[in-house]
Amino acid sequence: MNTIKIHFLGASGTVTGSKFYLETPKLNLMIDCGMFQGLKELRQQNWNPLPIDVSKIDLVLLTHGHLDHTGYLPRLLKEGFKGKIVGTAPTLAITRIILLDSAKIHEEEAEQANKEGYSKHNPALPLYTVKDAERTIELFQSKEKDQWISITEHIRYKFRYNGHIIGATFIELEIFGKLFVFSGDVGRLQDNLLKSPERPKWADYLFVESTYGNKLHPEEDVEGILSDLIKTTIRERGNLIIPSFAVERLQSLMYLLWNLYKKNKIPNIPIFIDSPMGNNVLSVFEQFPHWHKLPMNEYRAMCNHFNIITSYGDTWKTIDDPRSKIVIAGSGMVTGGRVLTYLKQLIDLPSTAILLVGFQAEGTRGRQLLEGAYELKLFGKYYPIKAKIHHLESLSAHADQSELLHWMEDIENIPETVFLIHGESTSLDAFRVKIKDVHGWNVQIPKLNEIQEIFISN
Repeated sequence: MNTIKIHFLGASGTVTGSKFYLETPKLNLMIDCGMFQGLKELRQQNWNPLPIDVSKIDLVLLTHGHLDHTGYLPRLLKEGFKGKIVGTAPTLAITRIILLDSAKIHEEEAEQANKEGYSKHNPALPLYTVKDAERTIELFQSKEKDQWISITEHIRYKFRYNGHIIGATFIELEIFGKLFVFSGDVGRLQDNLLKSPERPKWADYLFVESTYGNKLHPEEDVEGILSDLIKTTIRERGNLIIPSFAVERLQSLMYLLWNLYKKNKIPNIPIFIDSPMGNNVLSVFEQFPHWHKLPMNEYRAMCNHFNIITSYGDTWKTIDDPRSKIVIAGSGMVTGGRVLTYLKQLIDLPSTAILLVGFQAEGTRGRQLLEGAYELKLFGKYYPIKAKIHHLESLSAHADQSELLHWMEDIENIPETVFLIHGESTSLDAFRVKIKDVHGWNVQIPKLNEIQEIFISN
């Protein structure tokens, strides 16, 4: 009898910080290694050592490059990890960009907190540094999708295309003949830039995300809503600020705005892309054209239409520019990045419009804006919100409940257990009930730091 211990170290009872540690008799591996975001009590956990012996991890497999799936990797090294970090080539390219950007932001925020004295810690320290991120990147090892990779005689894995962002996959992990399937983040059935996710055919143990496990994305006239919002912004001589995730959402927004302009549905309003990380991600689309649907001639024409900001000095020039304009800036949940500088200067103006275009986790500034907050804390100070807040939920990169059920539809067997992960409590419970009603499967919602033992006969 072989015993597999599964440690739910993140994205368990919450939507962030994905980390799943599997102890087997042959080796130990981790699926994803994400940073907690959102609520302060979750963010503080990024500073705590993991409740495992990190030096015993042989391998980390990454489903995709988002921060909440990769952002803890430099801390893992600090705790003694010396193994390999494996993902598809575009996932590792995205992870490299995200880790370096995250490290730089941590350094800058610590420096600013020390300079302005708004941190309780003296001195304020970065969670990790650029040097830490660079050491992490040295452990990267890329593998092709759709190929079984043997680790030991009885353990192998395969990456399979999953939409969501460029390079994203779900992972099929076979251990002693049992198939463990980790969904990662499941993409949309219809996406402007990416193909539909592939679907698993078999799963003895299924770990599935539940971000929108209780919701269906609304049928929205995205082009009409964007067009009206832009025309209103011009009429009011204001600014449209779009906080955006740098990976896939930014490129999707560019594609939408480019098409609106080509169809003559919006005037030639200046559009600024202020996301150093997003600019780097654009190069990943060029590097891996077979991972997305956008023809390269269309991609290059689209990029030439936008004003790409590269320096922080140009951020201030853009803010001072008196023209009506659109600014797309990171980060998507308003947790950090260049968008904070724009909001600090423009959020108290009634002529400013803010458009939220993705999931806003509990405890983030984006969620506060969505829920009607009257003020926002930026760089240690409160700013009144006079700007108009808008939301386009259908632009989310996450599958909704119907699309998640569709993703699971091809599974031919009855899984021994379905573990619902990566969701807030109401979403997890609603999806649990739905899966039981539709399939009658055994569904569990693991808690943070819970350990599950699975026994597999020899």
